[in-house]
Amino acid sequence: MSASRPVLSRNRPPRNRPQVYARRLRAVLIRSLPLLEARGIVVVILAGVVGVMAGILVTAMSQIVQDLHGLLFGVQPGGRLSGMFSLANPMQALIPAIGGILLGLTVIWLRIRKFRTPIDPIEANALYGGRMSLTDTFIIAGQTMISSGFGASVGLEAGYTQVGSGLASRLARMFRLRRNDVRILVGCGAAGAIAAAFDAPLTGAFYGFELVIGIYSVANVAPVMTAAICASLTAEMFGGVPFPLELSGLPALTPSQYVPFLLLGLLGGAASIAIMHLVTLIERGFARLSVDTSLRPVIGGVIVGMLGLITPQVLSSGHGALHREFSMNYGLAVVASVFVLKLAASAVSLGSGFRGGLFFASLFLGALLGKAFADVMLVISPATGIDPAVAAVVGMTSLAVGVVGGPLTMTFLALESTRDLTLTGVVLAASIMSAILVRETFGYSFSTWRFHLRGETIRSAHDVGWMRSLTVGSMMRKDIKTIDAATTLAAFRKEVPLGSAQRVIAVDAGDHYVGVLIVAELHSDLTDGEVTVRDLAKYKDAVLVPSMNVQAAAETFQRAGAEELAVVEDFTDHIVLGLLTEGHLMRRYAEELDKARRDLSGEG
Repeated sequence: MSASRPVLSRNRPPRNRPQVYARRLRAVLIRSLPLLEARGIVVVILAGVVGVMAGILVTAMSQIVQDLHGLLFGVQPGGRLSGMFSLANPMQALIPAIGGILLGLTVIWLRIRKFRTPIDPIEANALYGGRMSLTDTFIIAGQTMISSGFGASVGLEAGYTQVGSGLASRLARMFRLRRNDVRILVGCGAAGAIAAAFDAPLTGAFYGFELVIGIYSVANVAPVMTAAICASLTAEMFGGVPFPLELSGLPALTPSQYVPFLLLGLLGGAASIAIMHLVTLIERGFARLSVDTSLRPVIGGVIVGMLGLITPQVLSSGHGALHREFSMNYGLAVVASVFVLKLAASAVSLGSGFRGGLFFASLFLGALLGKAFADVMLVISPATGIDPAVAAVVGMTSLAVGVVGGPLTMTFLALESTRDLTLTGVVLAASIMSAILVRETFGYSFSTWRFHLRGETIRSAHDVGWMRSLTVGSMMRKDIKTIDAATTLAAFRKEVPLGSAQRVIAVDAGDHYVGVLIVAELHSDLTDGEVTVRDLAKYKDAVLVPSMNVQAAAETFQRAGAEELAVVEDFTDHIVLGLLTEGHLMRRYAEELDKARRDLSGEG
């Protein structure tokens, strides 16, 4: 009699085949190439793969949008929508509204499917250890291409970085890399995307360092630079359009010109803050309209189309318009009017719900600001000799630093796009001035500002996700002693002898929190023994709840000036659950912070 074969349960969950294949591939590679046992080598190899994927996808997305511009607006091959002098047909002004209809349909579909708000690379690295959803990735990429392809005044860079980082995250998790390596590969994906978009490897690398990984260290130089270089080479191979700014015959910069350019850096920072506030204001204005969310992009598309009738320079990201500004010598009135129109179009596009970002719009607006500054300086102080092209580059980087963040990122973009190292000092100085102004007076880039509006507290991509799991509920002591707040001081001293406990929680008849009683203080108190302990309780208005993270709890301790606080069920009923001391909180915080630093440096 043959042995019976085991019966497979039909309820057994399906295996994740991509992860199984990835583990098998990794095992085969390690057996074949013992060098791959070194974790750093594996990460660098995967970073190269990520860079190639980012280069291909960025080129493909850019080509799709260019094809849409040719189909919808009649843009000739090799041309740019924003580089046109006028729309060929006034009816083309309705195309952004049609794009708004399509985008609105995607909003309705996402609402029906109950999708949550997509997570971008900065948020993923700050809070979720680099874990990103491919669904989110394809949603953002599709919506970004619709928005820019139909002429909305937004850039594709948000879609580029989402695609590069999303695929990098999935690849890292398929190979079961640890948390910090996943975060590095997510940064590699974003770095590759920006490098491919601008044919600027250093710009892409520092975008990954400053904005997505949140730190520059020896450990992440090799993978990030590998990804950026591979992406740039791949984009060139597949016909990606480079981003050179042809500047010739620039005058030599003199030390006296640094002061005006530093002033321009401050103006760029101030303008970036105003732009971010304007976008928020318009977004709130659309929110107050009694129309469904899915209809707002249609209204925004109508407004953008009307602005496009005045000048197509306001449409799409603005690559063609930026090249026009550098190649032609427009007067102050024209430059100022284009600045206002582009600013309005970008703010309306984003405020009404079109998907995209202000990356390239900030470059274009900054170049216009720089040219306007040069024209004004020509009137105020002709002896300064400010060159309009140099001022445009300085303005471009300083305003973009305020909006995007990353002074080194924008400095390298200026240098790699102009191929002129003589601009290094003045561009970097102005960028730093802009960054300092924005950080000290505003504190956010455009991405982190939008997180703030959603109620998030993150200000960069530094890994603070572990703080979310270090909650008051996980740290509090539950073995606490409580006493009726109506108890007299004399009765308290009998019931709680000195040395039996350090602190006791006073509660009312319904077990609601009243305050904290410090046993030593009550035994040394000279008050009449008939007074109730309710009157002697401390920290009556300061409590913690289990869901608080370590940062929020530390701030509560600081505001109350307390060394111990009660933990209650919620802020309404104040049912006592436990107690937490500030000393224990800070010890646990230090332990977790030290662990996070060891993970980052590759120790342990």
